[in-house]
Parts: sequence; structure tokens; C-alpha cells
Amino acid sequence: MSKVILITGASSGIGKVTAEFLIQKGYKVYGTSRTPKQNNLSFELIALDVNNLESIKKSIQLIVEKEGRLDILINNAGKGITGPVEETPTSEMRNVFETNFFGAIEMMKAVLPQMRKQKSGLIINVTSIAGYMGLPFRGIYCATKGALETVTETIRMEIKEFGIQVTNVAPGDFATNIAEGRYHTPVFEDSAYKEIYQKNLDLMDAHVDSGSDPIDMAEQIYKIIQTPNPKIHYKVGSFMQKFSIVLKRILPDKLYEKLIMGHYGM
Repeated sequence: MSKVILITGASSGIGKVTAEFLIQKGYKVYGTSRTPKQNNLSFELIALDVNNLESIKKSIQLIVEKEGRLDILINNAGKGITGPVEETPTSEMRNVFETNFFGAIEMMKAVLPQMRKQKSGLIINVTSIAGYMGLPFRGIYCATKGALETVTETIRMEIKEFGIQVTNVAPGDFATNIAEGRYHTPVFEDSAYKEIYQKNLDLMDAHVDSGSDPIDMAEQIYKIIQTPNPKIHYKVGSFMQKFSIVLKRILPDKLYEKLIMGHYGM
């Protein structure tokens, strides 16, 4: 019997590519979007807002009623945010935490009773290599993904006895439309950060445009699904992106900070 997979944020980018890839591998895949439009997709796209508990409950119930089970949750829905911490509205910071962190937690809480009933299940949280470090003008995004990485370690230990597995997969820069939905703190004319922030915005967009093919993430997620005992952390990206995590572990803090600032022209 084909495993049933739920992927949040599957209307575009990594989520959509992963859903289409897993359909080809024979899985039953449901994707989610706040405003679903089928548009000849190879998988079913259902309405779900990770910030709305009733929406989450209805979607999980729909899938379980149709399929009798839910085997895999891929927590992919997320938002980007950029800006100097000083000038970024706290309300926007909270909005991103609601989706990237609390939204993922609510999804896990919603599927765990069904997975516990089945005595099996897999949760894959899509985080970010940026979650392993603080990057200039991306600090809030880094914080949301770092928080999800850490809480996944906790949940993994808490639910292991129920036969449910949890893992993180952290992508680097991928060629997706994430920049379109990202909240950008405006570059204010009278800002003390005006020139360096604009320079970094341009650099971020360039990194996304020249990023890896999302199919790399889909292939890694497929490998994780096939792995009997997944690792706690996976990273998908260029050699230097993954190596930056190693450097953070082994270099003195101030030297690592100097390297990061140099990379971003600061």
C-alpha cells in the first residue's frame, strides 16, 4: 500500500517539486496551500493555513477519512523576512515566527495522534542552513529556522517510543520564488543602514537566482523516506554552504564573524 504524504506549502518551489517527485515514486501525496489552485498538478492540493488551527484540523481529518492513515508529514510551509533588526517591525517578526516555527509545531501536534494510533510515522521539518548561524539582515529568519531545528531534537526524543521518527532537512540557496513572498523591511532614505542593507538585498536575490535546482531537495527527502532510521539533521546545498556550518563549529567566534561580514561586504 502506498504511503500517504502531506506536504505543507506545496503550491510552488521546493514543496511543489517534492510533491511531484514523490508522486512519480508511487506515493499518495497531498499538498497544501492557503489559496489552492489545482492548475493541472499531478497531486491533490488542499486548503490549509498553518496559522489556523481549525484549518489544520479539517485538512488532517479529510486525509485520514479518505485514506485511513497518514504516514508522512513534510513541514515545508515558510516565509522569508529581511531587514535590520532595529528597523524591522516586531509585528512582522512575530508573523514569520507564527508560520516558520509555531505553524510547524501545530502541524506536528495535529498529526501525532494519528501516527501514534498507527504506531508509525515520519515527520520531516524543512529548516535552513541559515538556521545554523546569524546572518546580517536575515537574523529573524535565521532565528525561526534555528528554533525549529532545536525543537525537532526535543520532539524526536519525546515520541521515539511510539515508533514515530522526526528529522530536519536544511536547504541552502535554491532557485525558487521565495523572494516574492518575503517580507522586506523598506530601505529607508534616512536609514543608517541604507547602503549596506540595499547591497545585501541585491546579494540575497542573486544567491536565490543562482541557487540549486529544487529537485536536489526532493531527491534528499525521498532518500530520507526510504531510510529505516533517519539521522537527526540533513543539509542540502553547495559545498561552501554546508562547510560554513563546519567552520562555525571549529573557528573562534570572532574569526567566524569576520568571515561572514567579509562575505556580505561589511
